[in-house]
Parts: sequence; C-alpha cells; structure tokens
Amino acid sequence: MKDRTSKEFIGELFGTFILILLGDGVVANVGLAPRTAPGSYNWNTITLGWAFAVIIAVYVSGGVSGAHINPAVTIALAFKRDFPWKKVVPYIIAQVIGAFLGALGVYLVYHDGLVAAGMPNVWCTGPGGVFGEAYWGAVADRSGVGSYSLINASVAEIIGTATLMWGVLASGDAKNLGLKDNLGVWIVGGVVLAVGMSLGGPSGYAINPARDFGPRVFGAIVGTKGLFDGLYWLVAPVIAPIIGGILGVYTYDWFITANLPD
Repeated sequence: MKDRTSKEFIGELFGTFILILLGDGVVANVGLAPRTAPGSYNWNTITLGWAFAVIIAVYVSGGVSGAHINPAVTIALAFKRDFPWKKVVPYIIAQVIGAFLGALGVYLVYHDGLVAAGMPNVWCTGPGGVFGEAYWGAVADRSGVGSYSLINASVAEIIGTATLMWGVLASGDAKNLGLKDNLGVWIVGGVVLAVGMSLGGPSGYAINPARDFGPRVFGAIVGTKGLFDGLYWLVAPVIAPIIGGILGVYTYDWFITANLPD
C-alpha cells in the first residue's frame, strides 16, 4: 500500500504539472504575445487552452492516480465517495508541488517575455492577473477581480467548482450516461470549458486550490508583485473551491444518484 501511495503521489504531481504547464502557458501566450494587444485579449483562447490542459493531464496520469489534480476533487471524493482520508494530504501535497513545477515550466518557456513585461501575473487568479488588466481594461483591486467583490468572486468559485464536480461524477457514472472507453475525460474537459466561458468572469475560475496556490508561490518567488496582498488568495481560490467541491458531490447524489434507475 505504501508503494502504491508513492506511485499515486507521482501521478498526481506529474498530472498537475501538465495541467499548469499548459494552462498557465496559454495565459502567458495570450497575455504576452504582441499579436494580442490588450484591446483584443482573447478569453476564448484561455478557456480552450485550460480545457485541453485538463484533458491531456487526465489522460496522462489517470491510470496511475485517478488524476484528481485538484484538492477540491480529492476532498469531495473523501467526503462522499470513500476515497481514503489517509491519502488526502499526500494527494494535495503532490498537487501543489506539481502546480509549482508547472509554473516553473511556463517561466522557462516564456522567460524573456515575462522579464520584458515586468513579470506580470500569469500564474494565478485575482488581483494583478493579466486577464484582469487586459480583458476588462482595468486593474483588479485587492477585493477581487476588476469590479467584482471578494464575496462575488468566492460565490463564483463555489458554483463553478460544484459544476465541475457534477461533470466529474457524471463522466464516470455507469448508471447515468457516463461515456465508456475513457471518453469521459472529454466530459471533464468540456465542463471546464463551460465553466470558464459561462461562470469564469468574476474570479478567473481557479476551481482548484493547487492550481492557484502553487503557481502563486512560484510567482512571488520570481518577483510578481501583490500576489499575497489581502485575503483574496486564501478565500476565493482556496477555501471557496473546497466548499464548492463538497457541495457538488452532495448535490449530485441528492438530485441525480437518488433518482437514477436501479
């Protein structure tokens, strides 16, 4: 069992590394590319990039660890799907380390552009985020993103993460219409795309504490300013997704599992 846990640790670390390498990579690409000036910032490219980042990360690491690649998913599954609580902390540690290393990968790929731009926040959501400055044309303040308050951003994260959990659970639910032959991964990628396009505006849709916290730490180390100002970094992208994940797994069972045919 100990050996299995260590292998799962590596799977979660590598899967989350891929998620951030490609996810933060698309943010850096759009935010820094000369062809995409602030007035033409392309949110659709961001959401598509993140969706495929999830799909690839899950396909690569799913057979090893189940590819949670998200503490909110891990904690929710422990609450309601018998995922062993003793594995929760190792999974989360692996996810945060993987996210940190993914941000390092983005830094290495986009180093010259990041330095030339003054090391902007391509790492995480919230105050100072590239999309907050370019997409809305206004600098985000400490209470949230652009004109959205911390409360509003947190509500968006709760609902967005609950929606993510509905997709995750449905994708593997044999009693529902869950796809077979590993095609359920595309449902998960699709729900990430849908959350980004439909619900991502107020907060930047972290919907994953590791996805936000690991790169945030890396960004602070390499000189991005303001990443830990105020309480936004803790409340909206960390606490709110955990609440949303738990809410998502319970509501799926209340409204769907309980009403599926035997």
